[in-house]
Amino acid sequence: MIDLLLEPLKYPFMWRGLLAAVMVGIVCSVVGSYMVLRGMAFLGDALAHTILPGVALGYIINGQVNDNIFWWALATGIMASLGIGFMSRQGQIKEDTAIGVVFAAMFALGVAMISTVRNSSTDLNHFLFGDVLGVSNRDLILIAVFGSLVLLLVFLFYKEFLVISFDPILAETLRIRPTFYHYLLLVMIPITIVISLQTVGIALMVAMLVTPAATASMLTRRLPIMMGLGALIGATSSASGLYISYYVNVASGAAMVLVCTTMFMVAFFLAPGRGWLWQYWRGENL
Repeated sequence: MIDLLLEPLKYPFMWRGLLAAVMVGIVCSVVGSYMVLRGMAFLGDALAHTILPGVALGYIINGQVNDNIFWWALATGIMASLGIGFMSRQGQIKEDTAIGVVFAAMFALGVAMISTVRNSSTDLNHFLFGDVLGVSNRDLILIAVFGSLVLLLVFLFYKEFLVISFDPILAETLRIRPTFYHYLLLVMIPITIVISLQTVGIALMVAMLVTPAATASMLTRRLPIMMGLGALIGATSSASGLYISYYVNVASGAAMVLVCTTMFMVAFFLAPGRGWLWQYWRGENL
């Protein structure tokens, strides 16, 4: 067993991939806790796809995949997220409608831009499905810096995010300015998505944002514990998925998501007091 754990670590790319996977698993799970509480899973999926025009634009300008694409993707994701927030806050359309409109438009724009570039499929493929083993030292620095920033914001404004997640009216009473913190969360989500881009890719991003937090929500009703358990689940599933991809020769991002989903299914059926089997035995879900 020790040999199985140590053998992949002989390669520097495995070290970098493992560090990136663990950091991404932790940050996604913490931010995802708020998304699960507020029913924002669709927003996470949409924002993961809205960054595609930024990736395509960076590729077109530079003629290849390079480090500048990170900034293009980040700017595009933040603009799309704030645009969704602005449209839904005007009261003329609901949030899910705004998400659908922006999601479809941005993704179509990205596809159209990519279609104009010849021989782009190979270079851009890892943005769609992830390439954690291609993480560079610079990528690790970006993940660490922006991931730490997101976690710091969660720590500093934990009370405010908690109140607006459970009771926006109470937030108004306490003068917490729910609109400001809603927009701040809308900025933190695309940051989390972009730093996770190379690990699991656009197609699988929503799973890392939602599934660890959803699994933790089956095990506890307290938000701090939910965040801690979610971070543990996210980090463990990311590391386990990376090892599985090494030995079984499957896509690393897909392996991480499948491990995480397996953990969710176990919690869904066996979680003490809340799992399906527990409710079935007590006659609550016949």
